[in-house]
Amino acid sequence: MNARTFWQSFKHRVLGACLLGLSAWTAAAENECPPEPKPLSPEMFSVAQRQARDRGFLWRVSKDGHSSYLYGTLHVGREAWLAAGPALEQALRSTNTLALELDPLDPDVAVQMGQALAKTPKRKLEEGARARLGRQLQVQCMPVESADQVPAELLLAGLSLNLARRDGLDGQFGSEMFLAMMARARGMKIVSLETVELQLRALLAADDAEAGQILIDGLNELESGHARESLLDLVSMWESGDVRRLDTYEHWCECVVTPMEKLQMQRLLDERNPAMARQIDAMHRSGSRVLAAVGSLHMSGPRGLPAVLARMGYAIERLP
Repeated sequence: MNARTFWQSFKHRVLGACLLGLSAWTAAAENECPPEPKPLSPEMFSVAQRQARDRGFLWRVSKDGHSSYLYGTLHVGREAWLAAGPALEQALRSTNTLALELDPLDPDVAVQMGQALAKTPKRKLEEGARARLGRQLQVQCMPVESADQVPAELLLAGLSLNLARRDGLDGQFGSEMFLAMMARARGMKIVSLETVELQLRALLAADDAEAGQILIDGLNELESGHARESLLDLVSMWESGDVRRLDTYEHWCECVVTPMEKLQMQRLLDERNPAMARQIDAMHRSGSRVLAAVGSLHMSGPRGLPAVLARMGYAIERLP
């Protein structure tokens, strides 16, 4: 399996796990493969619609006489979440443009990602860490030979997704997926706030040493069980819309401890938020009514998008 094939296989799922911060969850005690998610069906959406309620984090942002919205998403989800609650539904009806980090249903994004990953340099990894990675791939029913062909950062993401499926979570049920489908059905304009190149710059290591340390940190999280606990805490926080815990995420998640974890968080969030805010602002100033739906951690604290847009002169209102 080469890097391009790996991306095609995980194209919707890898992005979600990576954008959650490349967290890796604990290996399951049992050896069975993670359950495959049910295929999407009209009945699945109908059931979700009948029990729809608001989840996640929603803000109205207003400037120059009109409003746009920010929505903090979760990149994995459950089939029961495939519907917008009342507040999010109102935001969708009030806007004409959906802005995502990358549109997961855009075929060009998948092609560009596959091409970029095919050009990614192979990193030299310490043999002990490579052996640990191989064991985790085997437990999670992923090809062991992919350790020689796919960047370790993305393999950790793939492991995360398989482990999430053991808890009933899957990328095809994530917020961006159903929002992208809903926006297409309603004829909304859909834009990507970033490029494939920008995302990979944030996600991939700069050199062999960084790749090795990211792998070790991720394996430690997998093997200790701590990362799975953090992920489930994040899911609970998102489902209840607990903005106080969101704003203090780095203090309680115990996932921004090592120097490499701190560098990753800076790359994944702090360095990307200002550019996203400028994109949202440009669309808003042009007259578009934007629903910008990006990972919830991009909304966290004084460097999050609500705070950045407030400093740009927007009135910020937390909903519902």
